Amino acid sequence: MSALLSRRHLGLLGAALLAGCTGSPGPAAAQRGLLPDFADLAERVLPAVVNIAVTGEQAAQLPPEVRGTPLERYFRDRLRNRRQETTGAGSGFVVDPSGFIVTNNHVIGSATRVVVSLQDGTELVARVIGMDELTDLALLKVEPRAPLAAVPFGVSGAARVGSWVLAAGNPFGLGGTVTSGIVSARGREIGAGPFDDFIQTDAAINPGNSGGPLFNAAGEVIGINTAIYSPSGASAGIGFATPSDLARPVIEQLKREGRVERGWLGVSVQDLVPEDGRSARRGVLVAAVERTSPAGRAGLRQGDVVVAINGDRVETSRALVRTVAAIPPGQTLRLTVLREGREREMPVQVGRRPGQG
Repeated sequence: MSALLSRRHLGLLGAALLAGCTGSPGPAAAQRGLLPDFADLAERVLPAVVNIAVTGEQAAQLPPEVRGTPLERYFRDRLRNRRQETTGAGSGFVVDPSGFIVTNNHVIGSATRVVVSLQDGTELVARVIGMDELTDLALLKVEPRAPLAAVPFGVSGAARVGSWVLAAGNPFGLGGTVTSGIVSARGREIGAGPFDDFIQTDAAINPGNSGGPLFNAAGEVIGINTAIYSPSGASAGIGFATPSDLARPVIEQLKREGRVERGWLGVSVQDLVPEDGRSARRGVLVAAVERTSPAGRAGLRQGDVVVAINGDRVETSRALVRTVAAIPPGQTLRLTVLREGREREMPVQVGRRPGQG
């Protein structure tokens, strides 16, 4: 994991973790087929897993020992407009034999040079096709002399809590590493952004694993390893992966357009909590509407409750945001809105999320 990732999840570091030991099955259990053998799976998928080394530049940093001393001003003057080289490392995986590689956005950052190392030691300079900060994904392209081994995306929605998974990558610079575990939970929100929907796993994920694949037992990528929850910065048995169902359309759009455009309504929304605390939740409350936004022009009001989008029921604010974001700007969607006890249909032409051109 990069320093950027650590800062993003600073609030998670320092949490106390308790672990119990119940013993482990012996060799006889494995021989009876009670435990999985990942050897064949690892042999099949590892050729498509790559190590990523990045080089970049940043403003020269003030030495911490001179802060607050009479020398601080002198050093600030000397370092003004100076740049210093930075390096970093992460993981990725090939999704197209022609050389398209998926990794994390935070692995690439503002890199000026990206080098991909294959499992056989071959090093290839990579070109950044596109990056998406909101889902922490990036797409690279290398120019191999021969088609590369590639792995397919699987359906992350089919993964169940308790399903076996295999994580692969470059932890601590130790390339070609695999760790096994299970899906511990789904749909985790960890404060990374508006599209949080992480797969939680106990497969060991450490610094350097960022951008690497999380495989199901069929050798399909169901997640991209992105974050850890740890008091020490190293694996404590709780890792998070961006689900493939969220990543796949982002990667496809980066490959096609070089950037991601998301739909936008211009509303602030929140989950609807019934006053009696017993009724089934139904809909999403509109807390505020930007007057000149697509929603404002369509007549949406504060206090409206959105119960469906294009006829499909919506019950959480995060689901509404993700649904709207997936609709291309310029298209018209149909909102079913509850206002003053009556439902009404409201067509809204989706806008482009601010900051995307």
